[in-house]
Amino acid sequence: MQDAVIKHIQKFINLEPSEIALLESSLTTSQIKKKDHVLEEGQICNTMYFIVKGCMRQYIINSRGTEQTLQFGVENWWITDYLSYHNHTTSHFYIQAVETTEVIALEKTVLESILIKIPSLEKYFRIVAQKAFGAAQMRIKFLFTMSAEERYNHFKNQQPDFVQRVPQYMLASYLDFSAEFMSKIRAGKV
Repeated sequence: MQDAVIKHIQKFINLEPSEIALLESSLTTSQIKKKDHVLEEGQICNTMYFIVKGCMRQYIINSRGTEQTLQFGVENWWITDYLSYHNHTTSHFYIQAVETTEVIALEKTVLESILIKIPSLEKYFRIVAQKAFGAAQMRIKFLFTMSAEERYNHFKNQQPDFVQRVPQYMLASYLDFSAEFMSKIRAGKV
C-alpha cells in the first residue's frame, strides 16, 4: 500500500532511497469500513489520509439537519480538515468512508518529524495543498455560475465513473441540490 503514496510523491519531487526508507517506516496503513468515520464534528483532526483505494467524503450537517457533502476524495487524493489539523482546533466537519477504503494515515507529529528529515516533502505538500485549493475554488465557481442541471452534466462529463460510484444523495448534496431534483435530472424531467 505504501508504494502508492511513494509513487504519488515522486510525481512531484525526487526522493533518495534513504528518504523512501524513512518515509515508509513512518507511514501507517489501515482499512476504513464503508460508512465509518475517521473524524466527527467537535473532534480535533490530527491526521491526514492518503487514499490508496476507495472513496471518502467530507461533509457537514446543516441547520436543517441535512448532510451537505463538501469534498470527495478518491485514489491518490489526500483528505483532512486542514484548519483543525493546522490550528489544533475542533473540527466543524465529518470525514467518512463512502466505500471500504484503504488509506495511509499520517499523524501530524509524524509529519512534522519527517519534514525536518526530508525538507523536499514541504514542496510536495505545498503542491498538494495548491491543487486542493484550486479544486475548491473551481467548485465554488461552478456553484455560483451554473444551474443545477449544468453542474450535474459538467460533473458527469468530467467524472463519468465517479457518478456511478457514490450514492446519488451524496452526489446531489455535493452539487447543492436535493436527491429528488437529482432523480428528475437523471430522468430528463428538468
